[in-house]
Order: sequence, then structure tokens, then C-alpha cells
Amino acid sequence: MQIKERFEKVIEWFKVNMPVAESELHYRSPYELLVAVILSAQCTDKRVNLITPELLKRFPTAEKLAEVEPDEVFEYIRSCSYPNNKAKHLVGMARKLIADYNGVMPDEVDELIKLPGVGRKTASVIASVIFNKPAMAVDTHVFRVAARIGLSVNSKTPFETEKQLIANIPEEMIPIAHHWLILHGRYVCVARKPKCKECGLQPYCAYFTSEKE
Repeated sequence: MQIKERFEKVIEWFKVNMPVAESELHYRSPYELLVAVILSAQCTDKRVNLITPELLKRFPTAEKLAEVEPDEVFEYIRSCSYPNNKAKHLVGMARKLIADYNGVMPDEVDELIKLPGVGRKTASVIASVIFNKPAMAVDTHVFRVAARIGLSVNSKTPFETEKQLIANIPEEMIPIAHHWLILHGRYVCVARKPKCKECGLQPYCAYFTSEKE
């Protein structure tokens, strides 16, 4: 199957079978989503959603978060992975957001990655989810699923996968496609034992086709 046809078939399947696909992180503002995404690095969304209510009750705005030291933030996030580093990142992010952006979240990936704790993946999530920009955040799920299905070819890095996906997915569909791939990787195309028997993408999946041969 040619790459163009594979993309067309996969996108059409998702449009029919997953017309609504959204972040599973709980948030009410750009600031809250950025806090949640920073916390979600190598941590489950379920765990993050347990942590954020009390954290955001204590620090409801970037201004409030910028006023404290990381040690205080640590007490609220100690149950997530790498709490020391994340506490430092959260406070640093808040302070830079206030100092350099007057507390207004930038909407471009290149600006977002200037914030402490914000790498390209996190920046792409914010740009895509909040601002509906054609940014493709490639986490471990997206990287794995894109390779298995055959949407990315010979990709060695998340950035290479990102470029291939953006080149082949219609611009207006990139924000939702990001969620399609994440959710598919989280619940069907899982890392160790992909649930191929219950996957509707079988006819278009390079991994499934190769397993049959």
C-alpha cells in the first residue's frame, strides 16, 4: 500500500470511528493544561488528574505559582514521577510566563519551548489543544503507533515522525489526529501486546499485514 493511500484510509477510519478525540487531562485554562502536561511527562494522565485539583486550588494562576519556591510545590506533586525536577520546572515556567509574556500564554511552539519544563512535545500539545494550531505532539504512543501502522517510515526520532505526519495529514486535521494516535496507542495499539484482533485498522496496518505473512 502506498503511503498516501495508507494515510487516507487511516484518517477516514478514525473520522468514522473516533469523531470526538480529546485530551484526557483535566483543565479549565491554558495555564492549567500547561501545568498538567508538564506533570504528565513519564506519568499517567490518571495520576496527573489526581494531583492537579489540590495543586491548582493552591496555585490557581501563574502569578500565584511564581511567588513560591519549588519546595512548596513539591509537597503537592510528590506522588508523580520526578517531582523535584517538575516542581522546579513549574515555578520556572510561571516566573518566565509572568516576566516575559505578561502572564499570557504564547501560541507558537517556538515561543512555548522557551518556558522551563516545556519541550517540543509539550509545546505542540499546548499549540494544538488550546490554539488549534497544526502542531503534532509526538509522545511514545504516537511514535510507536505511527511506526507500526506505517505512517512513519524509518523514523529514528520523534521529530522525524512529526515531520512525516505533518507532511501527510491535512493541516486542519492535525490537532485531532494527534489525539487519535495517542488514544489508539493507549488502549488498542499498546506497547507489549497490541490488540490487533480488535483493531479496525487491520487492513491498512503495516505491522498487522507483516505479521500475517
